[in-house]
Amino acid sequence: MSSLHLDDFTDLIERPDGGVRRDAEARRERLVVPPGALGRLDHVGEWLAAAQGTVPVRPIQQPRVVLFAGDHGVASLGVSRRPAGSAEQLVRAVLEGGRPVSVLARRQGVPVRVVDMALDCPAESLPADVVRHRVRRGSGRIDVEDALTPEEAEAAFRAGMAVADEEADSGTDTVVLGDISVGGTTAAAVLIAALCGTDASVVTGRGGEPIDDLAWMRKCAAIRDALRRARPVLGDQLRLLATVGGADLAATTGFLLQCAVRKLPVILDGVVSAACALVAQRVAFRAPDWWLAGHGSGEPGQAKALDRMALEPLLEHGVTVGEGAGALLALPLVQSAAALAAELPEAPVEEETPEAAGEAAGDEGDRTVRPEAETKTETNTAPEAETSGGH
Repeated sequence: MSSLHLDDFTDLIERPDGGVRRDAEARRERLVVPPGALGRLDHVGEWLAAAQGTVPVRPIQQPRVVLFAGDHGVASLGVSRRPAGSAEQLVRAVLEGGRPVSVLARRQGVPVRVVDMALDCPAESLPADVVRHRVRRGSGRIDVEDALTPEEAEAAFRAGMAVADEEADSGTDTVVLGDISVGGTTAAAVLIAALCGTDASVVTGRGGEPIDDLAWMRKCAAIRDALRRARPVLGDQLRLLATVGGADLAATTGFLLQCAVRKLPVILDGVVSAACALVAQRVAFRAPDWWLAGHGSGEPGQAKALDRMALEPLLEHGVTVGEGAGALLALPLVQSAAALAAELPEAPVEEETPEAAGEAAGDEGDRTVRPEAETKTETNTAPEAETSGGH
């Protein structure tokens, strides 16, 4: 019997502090730059203040890129440009600094953490800190079999929670969340289609490295078949992840929920993190209040998931490469919003000079006395005439 009760997250997760957000909004009204002039940066700064529970907002000083990695058995159907089981090569390239996320992270001075959950390679071929949470090697082909056993799904979910706790305890103040996988966008699309009640064709995209039309049709068929297997288990989110997800997706879901428990803001990357966020929302409806959508990748499944969670991407630049690169591009925007909210001075309160006060009083007198004088002139004439007549 599992000791993991997902319903507990509903009670454990609170919304970002509403009172602090109102204080942040009030402070924003007093800044030298008029409200609205900074666009969405205002809202991001206020959201971050509420997440931190302080006004003015603190600068983001210890961001971290966290990437969950895994191979997916469905990749053997030719749904990706990369061969099945080749995610290890991507992980090595990230660790060696040769992938887009590596370049961007190096440029921004942000550390990158890779967490192997189900890479299809010997564990000893990668650094120990990368593989220590691994649940299994690869995953089942979700169109015909479960991705994981129930025990593996729970282990992966708990591993994601543990990584969130490690990050929160180490002082990480913002997470840029991504994935490294081959076949992961196919599994993500199945989760989104199942949870949104849509057909396979609605959520089938071209993947991180765009595929041709034939591969797209194979991918659509695989999602359709996996979707038939997903629908009967929609009421059990952990079982759903075991059936059509994968260890990396289960870990990402656990990570997102535990980050919300620990009040750790997360910037989501592409369709995989969006799919896991959608599963996490089903577990705890307040959890999305702790996440930002970093960018729109153009994947239809991602757009569907973000719309369902009412999350609007900060950037729209068509980056499909995954690995957290698109979300990392949004990090400077979030940092800028925090800096502006914290460092812009409040507008000085204009004090009236005695001369200005006198002029204002004179103007007020002109507006009120003259009508009274005219009234008195009209009303005083008749009594004087009557008085004369009386004498």
